[in-house]
Amino acid sequence: MKARIKLRHLQAFTTITRAGSFRAAAEQLLLTQPAISRSMAELEEILGARLLSRDRGGVALTPVGAFFLSFAEASLAALERGISGVGEFAPEAGLSMRIGMQPAAAARLMPAVTRALEQEPAGLGVTLQEGSHADLAQRLRDGQLDLVVGMQGPPETMADLSFVQLYTERLAIVAAPGHPALERPDLQALADWPAVYPPPEDPVRPVLRRFLVGHGVPLPRIRVETGSFAFGLSRTLGGDALWFAPEGMVQEAVARGLLARLPLNTEATAMPAGLIARAGEDQTPAGRRLLPALRGALAAA
Repeated sequence: MKARIKLRHLQAFTTITRAGSFRAAAEQLLLTQPAISRSMAELEEILGARLLSRDRGGVALTPVGAFFLSFAEASLAALERGISGVGEFAPEAGLSMRIGMQPAAAARLMPAVTRALEQEPAGLGVTLQEGSHADLAQRLRDGQLDLVVGMQGPPETMADLSFVQLYTERLAIVAAPGHPALERPDLQALADWPAVYPPPEDPVRPVLRRFLVGHGVPLPRIRVETGSFAFGLSRTLGGDALWFAPEGMVQEAVARGLLARLPLNTEATAMPAGLIARAGEDQTPAGRRLLPALRGALAAA
């Protein structure tokens, strides 16, 4: 049976599941719809079980399909990691890394980290991908990333992943210089101003909500929810908005005088941050190089 299951079978099955339809999956894989349907039919015949059910709303996993999906994804991810790791056995090839970074880590650490990694004697090729915790965690599981740097997510997003805490990230509330809230920093008045607010998938969101509720502060009535640094900076500099963001995301802008931090005590919002890897893989060649670079960047900060 194992010899009969091909890579295209697993790719078809996992892509259909994520895309939600045969048509969308065929477009992603650059196949015709009959071709991807044939691959799925062959896989179900080999397994002797129905993996997907179809209706007008798209496709849904059967109980057997839900069981088999995790193994199919793990197989594809393992193959991807193996292919990526082959080059590391050739000394002249240098080091290749695919690192995911949450926005705060991208601003706070990764410039210094990449400068340290550039000292690799055999050369270095680093691909950096910025995203939300949930998005990066899924890419890590899929084998699209080797490691992720950022805040630890909630338990349901950390299944099959390991975490090495290296520092803490806390909330900062910033505004444009001269904002009235800087002269009268009152927690109770925060909700009166337009806010740039963390999106639901950001690990800082529930921490911020607990902080505000604990001080009796209502949710800002006018808010834009985004994890974008570019938007947050532009909107905050543009006038009256307050920006609720991880400290590392805005510390350089504050240091340069572009933004000013409200003098409010946010120590209670400290969140663990560090290196996220697939379980048992923080000591891969990439991990063994990235950890010292991260620690060095933190020590120099």
